[in-house]
Amino acid sequence: MNKFEIPYWKVNQLVIGIDEAGRGPMAGPLVVCGVVLPLHYSHPLINDSKKLTSKQREHCYKDIKKDALLIVVEVVSAKDIDKVNIYKATQQAMEKIIHTAQVFALIDAMPVHSDGGSLSIIKGDQQSISIAAASIIAKVMRDKIMEIADEIYPQYGFKKHKGYPTKAHKAAMIEYGLSPLHRRSFHFKSSS
Repeated sequence: MNKFEIPYWKVNQLVIGIDEAGRGPMAGPLVVCGVVLPLHYSHPLINDSKKLTSKQREHCYKDIKKDALLIVVEVVSAKDIDKVNIYKATQQAMEKIIHTAQVFALIDAMPVHSDGGSLSIIKGDQQSISIAAASIIAKVMRDKIMEIADEIYPQYGFKKHKGYPTKAHKAAMIEYGLSPLHRRSFHFKSSS
């Protein structure tokens, strides 16, 4: 789980793992996170956030918050996503994090521009402990944001689907229209 970190850690060089949560939803923010772990860090549970239960994610989240040397988070609103598109919004947020951290970056499947160097890894959250840690922080933070959103806009069911395009969510959008949290650039067929 740390094969990408080892070459850097062996020469006492820190790396930042970067991942996001919220590229696919129709509502809510994009949360992009960067995590710098201590040299030679290991953890029995840290893995791709999608492979963990919510209880496991919460446990890892607390450990990462406690153990990480640096955590950088960029929260991109639906309005800002609509201005540039979700791909560009993700890329820009990742580049901001790299600029802040000033260390070599391991990124989950997104090419970025970086002066300090970076490596884009397909399924990086399953191969790099740093990227996996970032995926967990991003997912837990975004889920918490959507649970708060559910209290403000209960008619959409954000707590349940977190803004993703479920049948119930699409039906609520048709019935109630779009909330300020909905991405206007996300298109879906209302008949499906």
